[in-house]
Amino acid sequence: MNEQVKKCVLNAGAGPANAGRLHFAFAPSAWAEVRLDIDARALPDLVGSFSDMRGIIDDARFDALWSSHAVEHLHAHEVIPAFREFRRVLKPDGFALITCPDLSAIARYLLAEGSEAVAYNSPAGQIRPIDMLYGHGVSIADGQISMAHNTGFTAPRLARVALEAGFAQVRTMEGECFDLWAILLAPEASVEQIAPMFADTALAELFADLGVKQAASSPA
Repeated sequence: MNEQVKKCVLNAGAGPANAGRLHFAFAPSAWAEVRLDIDARALPDLVGSFSDMRGIIDDARFDALWSSHAVEHLHAHEVIPAFREFRRVLKPDGFALITCPDLSAIARYLLAEGSEAVAYNSPAGQIRPIDMLYGHGVSIADGQISMAHNTGFTAPRLARVALEAGFAQVRTMEGECFDLWAILLAPEASVEQIAPMFADTALAELFADLGVKQAASSPA
């Protein structure tokens, strides 16, 4: 029996190798991951900036793209080029899954609690609104300058940017920890075929209009 041919997902801005960094909807039995990062010390498969992947990645190479807490590190002038690159490296029926800090949720908390109130604890330490807006202060102080945040997104801005970059459809939702989630569909992508991947996750909310049900107490 022939082994199942896996689809390919690009982890854009992957950071260090870590099994938990790829969203679990991309099951290892069905998906092969290719990691791209600008920092060679992270030992990615491909070294470079996802704002310009020409010369590194051919057109229409990937079935999907995953980017977790990376797009906020772009400078404002790099945002549209990066999303155009996301669209370029995807197959015509591909999709991108993006998560990043949600400026709207952060702003609500900041106004209620102040810029330096501890919003939650992470493996990197305490996270405050000022960290979510500008990057984790302790990490930056330790010399990890790439941790700085140079732009930010609300759901309307992310959707506008993605549509301007050539995606045909954008679905967004607010996460549970000051995060924004979005799925960006290339022109020939079938949302009906993609939605079942997320049926057992909190991201089923992205497809609620299709009748996709969220599993109880499931993570994003």
